[in-house]
Amino acid sequence: MELLDVLRDISQRLNTAGVPSPSVDAERLASHVLGIPRGEVLARAHRGGDLETHHGEALEALVVRREKREPLQHLTGNAPFLSFEVSVGPGVFVPRPETESMALRAIDQAQTLAVGEHGLRVLDLCAGSGVLGIAIAREVPHAQVTAVEVSPEAFGYLEINTQALAPENTLVNEDLGIFGAHCLDDSFDLVVANPPYVPKDLVTNDPEVADFDPPLALFGGEDGLDVVREILGFAPSILRPGGVIMIEHSNLQGESVKALLHEAGFRAISTEQDLVGRDRFTQGFLP
Repeated sequence: MELLDVLRDISQRLNTAGVPSPSVDAERLASHVLGIPRGEVLARAHRGGDLETHHGEALEALVVRREKREPLQHLTGNAPFLSFEVSVGPGVFVPRPETESMALRAIDQAQTLAVGEHGLRVLDLCAGSGVLGIAIAREVPHAQVTAVEVSPEAFGYLEINTQALAPENTLVNEDLGIFGAHCLDDSFDLVVANPPYVPKDLVTNDPEVADFDPPLALFGGEDGLDVVREILGFAPSILRPGGVIMIEHSNLQGESVKALLHEAGFRAISTEQDLVGRDRFTQGFLP
């Protein structure tokens, strides 16, 4: 089988199935099966290269699953984030490119915050696969990062990714309320959180989200902000004066999150945009 013909056929099938980026997914699946970079897949295809039978069978099995809208990241077992990749699969939220904007801003904040006698302490809440805490730890080596995740399934991926990419980070598998209650004497400099923020009655038309993302990582109560309120219930007690909190939310929730931060006692509050210009996270400083 000629690789170019195979890629074209897969792209057509995925397009028919409603996959948003059929050609890219076809190439990334072939890259995964062949164990070579996507660019090399394309080069081999345009040189007239063939696909061996056993590779074709393995690729076909993955294409059938992708036609059913199983996330590409579940099929390859990893997801890119900034300059690294994390392991993902059923039970953990697949990191989105939108979160990279908050990660970059958090890195900037961590690099400019004054370091106290206990060093720079960073808290990553609702950590999921661990991308925020890992990104900060990789770019700010003096940061002491603690990542908290309640889901046992997600925590398994958090452990794998942290061990591979930021082994100095501290991990906590605990409910937010319990964690907040027993760390009131701690003093963090920066808190980041990508909590579940989808309103409970919102129905998504994206099968990758509706059928495969864990509900625990998606839904945040009636208006989507219940977990944000829970975080803000204890965040002022564990942040030092001058400390910063950053919370990701949907592009429609910026004003509501601003109001919640102000009510919790934060000041110099601002909502910032993601890489495509949509409101994506709000930050505030504790006086």
